[in-house]
Amino acid sequence: MSFISKLRTLLTLGQGMVGGLSELTAAADPIVLFNEWFDKAQRAGIFLPEAITLATATRDGIPSARMMLLKAADQDGFVFYTNLGSRKGGELTDNPNAALVIHWPTLQRQVRIEGAVEKLSSEESKTYFRSRARGSQIGAWASKQSTALSSRKQLEHEFRECEKRFAGQDVPLPDFWGGFRLKPRRIEFWQGRINRLHDRLSYTLEREGWKVTRLYP
Repeated sequence: MSFISKLRTLLTLGQGMVGGLSELTAAADPIVLFNEWFDKAQRAGIFLPEAITLATATRDGIPSARMMLLKAADQDGFVFYTNLGSRKGGELTDNPNAALVIHWPTLQRQVRIEGAVEKLSSEESKTYFRSRARGSQIGAWASKQSTALSSRKQLEHEFRECEKRFAGQDVPLPDFWGGFRLKPRRIEFWQGRINRLHDRLSYTLEREGWKVTRLYP
């Protein structure tokens, strides 16, 4: 993190704790509010403000969670990418429901998102894949994500083999790699406050639109 980023982080330490989160000032649309908070986190100089926890579950309801990077957040939903053959990829296919948590401790803010997931089209995944660094593209081909690996040397060998395979050409999108979009049905915003009297606003998607409810901390 650069000196300027560190300075921005210090200057924004705990912002929001005094003013809090009012129902009167919160956006009627939680996607709008999320993007306002995300912009604030970016401007605060927070390292990887797009880091999220993705929670999935098996068909039988056994949960698992891991850190991911959020790649888009708009009215269509929240987008992330993965190896489709990974543990999370399999769980999302078998049980297309998931939850996301994004936490900005410097700002004392957290957002929880729950909803159904759907696979992105191959064209959407291809567009994003082309934007990745070439090394990351080749790494996607080399990694059989979540499966057993005999040694680090084996992974590095497979990476080099993929480098040779795609030398002098664009790296194509693997058929086992792509994106998911979580379409939210519930979004909760948490703002830390003094004396642990935190603000929690829960948005629930109903037929007529988003309903906001304040929750005890």
